[in-house]
Amino acid sequence: MLVKKERIPQNRTTLTEFILLGFSNEPNIQSTLFSTFLLIYIIILAGNLAIILLTLVDPFLHTPMYFFLRNLSFLEICYTSVNVPKMLKNLLSGNKSISFLGCAVQTYFTFFLGGSECFLLATMAYDRYVAICKPLHYPVLMNRKVCMSLAVASWLSGFLMSFGHTSMVFTMPFCDSNEINHFFCDIPPLLKLACEDTSRTEIAVFVVAMIFLTFPFILILLSYAGIIVTILGISSAEGRKKTFSTCSSHLIVVTLFFGSACIMYSKPNSTYTPNSDKYLSLFYTVVSPLLNPIVYSFRNKEVKSALKRIWERKFFG
Repeated sequence: MLVKKERIPQNRTTLTEFILLGFSNEPNIQSTLFSTFLLIYIIILAGNLAIILLTLVDPFLHTPMYFFLRNLSFLEICYTSVNVPKMLKNLLSGNKSISFLGCAVQTYFTFFLGGSECFLLATMAYDRYVAICKPLHYPVLMNRKVCMSLAVASWLSGFLMSFGHTSMVFTMPFCDSNEINHFFCDIPPLLKLACEDTSRTEIAVFVVAMIFLTFPFILILLSYAGIIVTILGISSAEGRKKTFSTCSSHLIVVTLFFGSACIMYSKPNSTYTPNSDKYLSLFYTVVSPLLNPIVYSFRNKEVKSALKRIWERKFFG
């Protein structure tokens, strides 16, 4: 495919579009991949939308925990919608191009929503800490105003992080090659296309990524350290099990999201391996949003009880 370029001074070229190679190294299973990812995308949309509606409709779920879960589900819908529809189009079509501006926008929203999820998961951990360790003060410490402020702060943190990442990468000059060996415009493969020394940019991106991954993760660890101490102080085994069960769903989501994101973005760009990193990216862009509604539905007694109440109300009056 021809590269669309226009000449600028000093014998440099500026790209007007990129080519997302995606999974073109698997030409024999393009239709299978399309069907699989389409089904997953539909499940992600339906599952997360169901959680949003359920937590809005059932008055027993009008608590801070489910307010943050509603935010997380909405974020997951937005997150997958940034990358998956374009990936589906590329699998179905021979034209895998994306404009320079479109690539920048995709990068921006990927990191905006990813950064917001880091802080939202930390906020959810803090909510569980207050609920378990300070139950008598919970209604005051986690009142409506505080919850709204924490949610807004989580979304704003992602906005600030993404702006820095995107501006650092897309102000660099790119060389003749415009082929991105990925299914979306990610920073590591984009840095490989730059025609200047990217060492400073790599360090800056690495530092910012570490801050926005490490700080929320430390908050999560501190919250769960307090939770574990409180749980160990409960005399009955049944009480300990019941208390910990309120955190298990959140822990699964945290482990999957932070585990894959840390492996991907907390390593130097020199260790970038296109194919393995491409498949690793699927965990936090596709698998994690898919598991979110499944984990919170099948492992959460309150959600299952709410579903049962709505079912009985609808069919049995």
